[in-house]
Amino acid sequence: MRWSAVDFVRAAHVRRTLNEAFVRFFTRYDLLLTPTLTAPPPPVKVEAHEEIAGRKVTRLGWLAFTFPLNLSGYPAATVPCGWTREGLPVGLQIVAPRLADALVLRAAAAFEAMAPWAPRRPPLD
Repeated sequence: MRWSAVDFVRAAHVRRTLNEAFVRFFTRYDLLLTPTLTAPPPPVKVEAHEEIAGRKVTRLGWLAFTFPLNLSGYPAATVPCGWTREGLPVGLQIVAPRLADALVLRAAAAFEAMAPWAPRRPPLD
């Protein structure tokens, strides 16, 4: 895919607008907690969901909670917070203000201390 100067300027505007929203959010809240993905993990050897809840989705639709943070540079961590009926992990994404990486790690460690998950492993089939 080729990008024009106009495409670049539009993308930079979206990134700036997104950052401004996060800056406003973090003036009021210490952390942002979201699901990690918009659906449970796909079957083994399937890269991404093509459909979620009967609706076609792009790869970004499946990653809708993570890619805005990657795009804007906010620190985030994911910890398992539950399990599907099939025994697959469901992730909790913990996000902090820019440069507050230590806060993200402390929050993730605190959550893991309350809800240990390491002994549990999803099925491999």
